[in-house]
Amino acid sequence: MAVFDLDNTLADTAHRQRFLERRPRDWDAFFAAAPDDPPLAEGIALVRESAQECTIVYLTGRPERCRRDTLDWLTAHGLPDGPVHMRGNADRRPARRAKLEILRRLARTHEVRVLVDDDELVCDDAERAGFTVVRARWAARSAELREAQEREGRT
Repeated sequence: MAVFDLDNTLADTAHRQRFLERRPRDWDAFFAAAPDDPPLAEGIALVRESAQECTIVYLTGRPERCRRDTLDWLTAHGLPDGPVHMRGNADRRPARRAKLEILRRLARTHEVRVLVDDDELVCDDAERAGFTVVRARWAARSAELREAQEREGRT
């Protein structure tokens, strides 16, 4: 299986970063704007190419309450079918911990060939755990999003 992150791997979140730049952060608006994310061509090409050889699994730090919008976005952009693993609505662990737990669970029953993610800390921890990683470096980096992933456990 090939495991793909969504935000800044397949979906460009740049247009909604402004909701994280204000204090307090407006998480409801941030996630409400997700359906308008443009696709990232590099990530989209890689997930489609991977689907020719692997089962596709999506692993996101988005909360479960965003499931319908997330599934609709994947369908609207013609992405391969696959299960979507999301963080619980109350889960505030750093993305690297939450995602690594799910990766390990997936690896108990399936061969995880690759994780594709933009979060350097997620990638570092996954590599240390023995997973093959492709670092999605094709989206603009956001200090606000990085802080949200690590310190606030939000995405």
